[in-house]
Amino acid sequence: MNRIYMDHAATSPVHPEVVEAMIPYFTEKFGNPSSIHSYGRDARKLLDEARIVCAKSINARPNEIIFTSGGTEADNMAVIGAATARQTDGRHVITTAAEHHAVLHACGELENRDFEVTYLNTDEEGRISMDELRASLREDTILVSIMYGNNETGTVQDIKEIGILLKDHPAYFHSDAVQAYGLADLDVNELGVDLLSVSGHKINAPNGTGFLYVKEGVKLSPLAFGGEQERKRRAGTENTAGIAGFKKAIELMVAQKQDRAETYLRFRELLMNELRENEVEFLYNGSFEHVLPHVLNVSFVGVKTEVLLVSLDIAGIAVSSGSACTAGSMEPSHVLTAMYGTNERTKSAVRFSFGYGNTESEIKKAADETAKIVKRLRK
Repeated sequence: MNRIYMDHAATSPVHPEVVEAMIPYFTEKFGNPSSIHSYGRDARKLLDEARIVCAKSINARPNEIIFTSGGTEADNMAVIGAATARQTDGRHVITTAAEHHAVLHACGELENRDFEVTYLNTDEEGRISMDELRASLREDTILVSIMYGNNETGTVQDIKEIGILLKDHPAYFHSDAVQAYGLADLDVNELGVDLLSVSGHKINAPNGTGFLYVKEGVKLSPLAFGGEQERKRRAGTENTAGIAGFKKAIELMVAQKQDRAETYLRFRELLMNELRENEVEFLYNGSFEHVLPHVLNVSFVGVKTEVLLVSLDIAGIAVSSGSACTAGSMEPSHVLTAMYGTNERTKSAVRFSFGYGNTESEIKKAADETAKIVKRLRK
């Protein structure tokens, strides 16, 4: 059986050129970047070069990049680190009900520490109301955290407009751009963000890599202690081999971004058209206009998500019900619940997400197999 992987929003395969770029840092250039001997200097040179590549990809300065173990650490560092650093200025934080759990659970931890968190609602497209955000801002609001593009539906928020709204407000503005990075044009200066989270394993870099953009002058309390790495902001020996791969993945991403975005948009339309031609009824979840190109979330009402996922896996097709960080949970998606409430729509949703290695023939086969399975399960 030729298996088809369509869960790239959860993680992506490591590109062969990325693997090749990492090997020397496992074997020859394995030194600690903090060491002053030649082995350490080789590793430090790589970090400096990678930091420049990361910064350039979002129009930031190299000293504004903190390497992390991925999006979750970057989100935690932004939310908890920024709020803790500014708690004498206020204890109010604003986020949305549809954020990734890396932000939601970090906000929950802040509530345990006597911070107050406002969770903005979303409409049926997954978009927040600018009026609600404006009305929620207070003098003691110290942080606003709103993701760029949703990991379950692909819905994109108007980050630039939010940045303009917050320009004259003292609150820091953080955005989780893990899903958007590599497919959307991210310029931190144009967006008006103070903090931006990125993960490597969504763009064909290895797991355990990522970075947090921290605008110069932004206060941030560290979450880890024990060393002076990352300009005393993130203790611990850097993942040099992983960062070497991350650097290469970013270089490939920058060169291929436009082509990738166009290809994945074509895949989205192709999959939906194939389902329609197979006369399978489905509900589209999210926004048609404001959406990332690689995510397609649909509900097959009358079919339980868990049963459909298992049936597709048996047929050799790997998709998901949403965030990989909640895999195994029988609860309906919090993102879809925020959009539609708890009903059959939220209990029958499946996320297809496209990436490196997918082909049109795979998309057609996946759609045909999905149609067959849905029809069988609905009988």
